[in-house]
Amino acid sequence: MSEILNVQNLRKSYGSITVVDDLSFKVEKGECLGVIGPNGAGKTSLFNVIDGGVVVDGGRITLDGEDVTRLPRHKRAHKGIARAYQVPQPFPDLTVFENVLVASTFAAGLSGHEAEVGALDVIRRVGLNERRRDRAGSLRLLDRKRLELAKALAASPKLLLLDEVAGGLTEAEVDVLVELVKSLKPHYAIIWIEHVAHALAATADRLMALHYGRKLIEGTPDQVLKSPEVRAIYLGIVDDATA
Repeated sequence: MSEILNVQNLRKSYGSITVVDDLSFKVEKGECLGVIGPNGAGKTSLFNVIDGGVVVDGGRITLDGEDVTRLPRHKRAHKGIARAYQVPQPFPDLTVFENVLVASTFAAGLSGHEAEVGALDVIRRVGLNERRRDRAGSLRLLDRKRLELAKALAASPKLLLLDEVAGGLTEAEVDVLVELVKSLKPHYAIIWIEHVAHALAATADRLMALHYGRKLIEGTPDQVLKSPEVRAIYLGIVDDATA
């Protein structure tokens, strides 16, 4: 595996409120890092500073060895950072193929036949080939989630940011999504923010728990989910040793 993302001493504050507090970690190609924490822990802020939506106050971000700390969001996207959101927002009147083609054209910079081939390949990979001619607005939630992933993949990323993409799905649908993410792991570095803890436990190589923007603990899913600190702060369970 090769290192794709290296975050060093990242800091971001809004006045007296610190949302990312001296955060450091690495993610390699073929690896999925899961990020957990209660609301307000800094998870979304972390993604915002990684993808360039928010300018950091301090620290350094390198992508595949290149310093991207001061690059704007669109340039980071061209360098290989793509994000899939919890609430899919496709163009509802366009077909699945047309939605992905837009991403392939404008995010990946492809054109003509090359863009079409790239879009169709991504659609097959996420399991939407049979629905490629359907309007995006007609899709059920799981397929809209697949389309959201397809749009991110069409940008030809090195780093894939999954922003609570399992939210709203049934248990059976979460299992389908987990298998899809597992199939993507060998080809990308993935960071997955999620409240559905068992989805991360089944997919992530490591978990990182955040608390007020600071890393609380990082380790295997089993180590993190069973730690007294996470049980107390994230799950609301206080062990005798923590009380």
